[in-house]
Formats: sequence, C-alpha cells, structure tokens
Amino acid sequence: MTAVLTRPDDESVRPDPAEALRPPTDRELTLLGRGMPADRLRGWVVTIVLTVIGGIVRLQNLGAPTDKGSPVFDEKHYVPQAWQVLRNGGYEDNYGYELVVHPPLAKQLIAIGEWLFGYNGWGWRIMPALAGTLVVLLTIRVARRLTRSTLLGGIAGILVISDGVLHLQSRMGMLDIFIALFVLAAFACLLVDRDQVRERLATAVREGWVNESVWGPKLGFRWWRFATGLMIGLTFGVKWSALYYIVAFGLLCVGFDVAARRAAGVERPWLGTLRRDVLPALWAILLIPFLMYLSAYWAWFASETATDRHYTEIKDIAPGFWSWMPPALRSLGDYTGNVLHFHETLLTPKDSPHPWESKPWTWPMGLRPMLYSYDGDVTGCGEARCISATMLIGTPAMWWLAIPMLGWAAWRSIFRADWRYAAVLVGYLGGYVFWFTNIDRQMYFFYATPLAAFLVLGLTLCLGQILGSARRGFERRGTGLLVVSLYVGLVVANFAWLWPILNGIAITSGHWEAERWLPSWR
Repeated sequence: MTAVLTRPDDESVRPDPAEALRPPTDRELTLLGRGMPADRLRGWVVTIVLTVIGGIVRLQNLGAPTDKGSPVFDEKHYVPQAWQVLRNGGYEDNYGYELVVHPPLAKQLIAIGEWLFGYNGWGWRIMPALAGTLVVLLTIRVARRLTRSTLLGGIAGILVISDGVLHLQSRMGMLDIFIALFVLAAFACLLVDRDQVRERLATAVREGWVNESVWGPKLGFRWWRFATGLMIGLTFGVKWSALYYIVAFGLLCVGFDVAARRAAGVERPWLGTLRRDVLPALWAILLIPFLMYLSAYWAWFASETATDRHYTEIKDIAPGFWSWMPPALRSLGDYTGNVLHFHETLLTPKDSPHPWESKPWTWPMGLRPMLYSYDGDVTGCGEARCISATMLIGTPAMWWLAIPMLGWAAWRSIFRADWRYAAVLVGYLGGYVFWFTNIDRQMYFFYATPLAAFLVLGLTLCLGQILGSARRGFERRGTGLLVVSLYVGLVVANFAWLWPILNGIAITSGHWEAERWLPSWR
C-alpha cells in the first residue's frame, strides 16, 4: 500500500532527473537505516515451515483434557457463551447466568469452531489454536523486521513455539490468545508504518523539498497506521485491556514520527509531528478502535433478547443529557458501566483468596502459574494411578530472563537510542504496567499472555547482539553462534520437559512433583 507525498507543483523546485543517480546523503542513510534482507524467498520458507511446525505442536490432541467432556477452568465461562452466540446468530442471552463481562468478538470466533466441530474440545479450541499459530508467523516476521535478519527471525519462531504460556493458551477456549494475536498484529503494522514513513521522508530529502516548510512535508495517507487502528480495534472487541495498547502504541507512533522528522532534518520536528501527524494518528489509533468496538456488537444491536439489550427501557433509566443518543447506544453504555463496576469490584477476598491468584509483580518471571485441570486417578503412565494435569507455566529458560531483558532494553533505549528495544519495551509494558492501577482486584497469570511475544522479541534482540556481525570475524561470529545455539537448545529442552503438564499427559506422581520446581508452583 502506497500513497503519494504532498509535494510542490512548481517546476522550478522539481529536481533534475540526474539527481536520482547521485549517492544517498547522510540524512537518507539515517532515515533508511539497514534495509530488509534480500532473501525474501528464504525468509518466507523459514516463516512457513516454522509456522506449520507451530501449528502441529498446538493442534496435536487438541480435544484433551476436558472435565468429563465439559470445559475446564475459565473455559466454563466463554465456551457456553460462544455456544449461545452460535445458537442466537452472534450474541449471548443467558440471563440465568449473567456473567457476560467482555465484548463478544472472541466468543464469536470460538463459536466458529463450535459450528465446525461441535460442542467438544476440538470445537471450542480450534480457533484459539489457529490464533496461536498465527502468533508464531507474526513473531517471525516482526523479529525479522526488527533485526533485519532471517536467521534471527527463525530463532524467534523457535522460541515462541517453545513458550509454555502461548502453547497452553492456544489450546484453551479462552480469550487471551486473541488479545496476544491482535496486539502483535497491531505492533507489526506499526513497524511497517515506521519504515514506510522513513522511505517517504527519504524521498523528500533526495528530491530536495523536505524543508520547504518548517513542519516538514505531509506524508499522505498512511495505510499501515490505519491497519494498526484496525488491529487495536479487534483487540478492543475481545477485552477492554486494548485501552492500554491505544495509549502505548499511540505514544510509540508519535515517537517514531518525531524521530523520523528529526532524522530528515526538519526544522521543528516536534511541532511538525503535532501539526502533520497527531490528528490523523488520533483518528487511526483512537477513533477507529472505538468504531471497531461498536461494530463487534453488531448482533447485539440487531437483537431483541441479547444480554441487557433493552437495559435502559427495562430499568426505566432517565436519559438526561444523553437523550439525543439512540436507546440502543444508551443501553450499551449502561451495560458497559455495569461491566466496569464488575471488574472494579472483583476484589480478592481477604479470608478466602483464589488458590491460584497472582499479582502482576510475579508475572515477568512466572512465579505463580495456574493449574487449569487436574485428575489424580488416570492410567497410562505405567503405574496403577497416574496424574493428568495442565498448568500454565512460562518456559523458565525464557521467562526467568525477563527482568534482565527489560533492564537491558531500557539501557539500550535510553543510552544508545536503540529504537528496536524501545519499541519492544513499549509493547511489553503496554500490557503490563496498567495492571498496577488496581492491585486489590483478582488477577491471574493468564493476563500476562500478551507479554509472551514481546518477551521473545526482546530476547531475540539480545541474541542478535550475542551472535554479532559477520564483519567482526570468524572466531567472534562462531563463538556467538555457539552461545545462541546452546541457549535455543536449552529453551527447546525446557519446553520438552514441561510438555506433559502443558498437554495433560498421564505421568507418575513422582514425575508430577519433579515438574513443579518452585514452592510457588505448588
């Protein structure tokens, strides 16, 4: 997708065609940076092969375990609601069990799987599994764009396949894997927008009209920024936590624009960004997600019996200032207010907290995982009684390095102005820091699902530095490759060790105890 830059029509300022033959200036080189790898075919082969492997890993024995054929853990909320969506044509309506506290998009997606395979484990898990497979694909492509390396993109793919959080969440009829997918897609679109903006400004520098205004040139319609808004909107249609990413990615977009205009030599890059870019960015990253959120309720608006569809009429709520608004929107507003109240007051009971609750300071290292299912009376492990359990655990070989990775990313961002680390840091913190605003409410480790892909991207950037450039010599490169290979092998081995409790495979009680390394895992 391309757009034409706004440029002067005066023939006197148009460059001579011979100018196109001159070497690029320092400003152009700074704007363009290191180009994408030329091995596009190999890049896509690596991407597709690893994505297929990731899909196979996620799809194997997808229908198990279940609770005697019924959903496990929080699947019990969303799987029946998805079945209502399928039955009703897009909306929930169960007033006897009114716990419809998230937007409908993810449940509509789960309903597609139930339509294809029925009300069973495969039915309610196939769409999350496909979403998790797409996370593998996007992680590879994003890592390749960040590092300009197909090798490092492939390494990121291996790491993301081997993460326990993304693996198990891809095999559960829950909402959070869709958040991870759409957030990562929004991040990917924003990175492409950054590169496209710099290419357009490089054109303006090369043709000599970048400084004809102190604000810098207009950049035309930015399709990839628009796509970023669409992806955030899809996130918004799954959970309200998309609001955090609207803030985070909005600030990141502004930062990218200011840096690009400064690199282009614009006289007033900050004011130029405010004048040229901020209003269109607000339209793309704020208004578009809001409209997408409303569109997720298309079936709700079209219905007569959806949950709280006629809330204002039933409760006889005076419209007051909102009398100009259609009753359906007022009902959605009151319904939304009730949902907000539910989340704000979902506090941890001091006398009986949930046994697997965790607070956000434990998430980066996965110190308090979650037990999703447990059956201590199964067979198949070679003993009379076996254990089948699924536990949400981030692969320690990666998650235990989260704090060092974040610290290194902050150092590189601040003291080396490394935009790649800064972008990953914003993506990670955008799904993390806002949970500290109400630490009294109930929280669980699966809320950290969107962090996993950004953890992988941050680790991949670190591995790229360990690997080193080929220009630094055979011995240095070989040593770096050895270290990287050993680390990737360690991650895969760690994932293989956790495999039984990520997939509910029958194991002995001794093996079950050996899988739970820390006291907080018990």
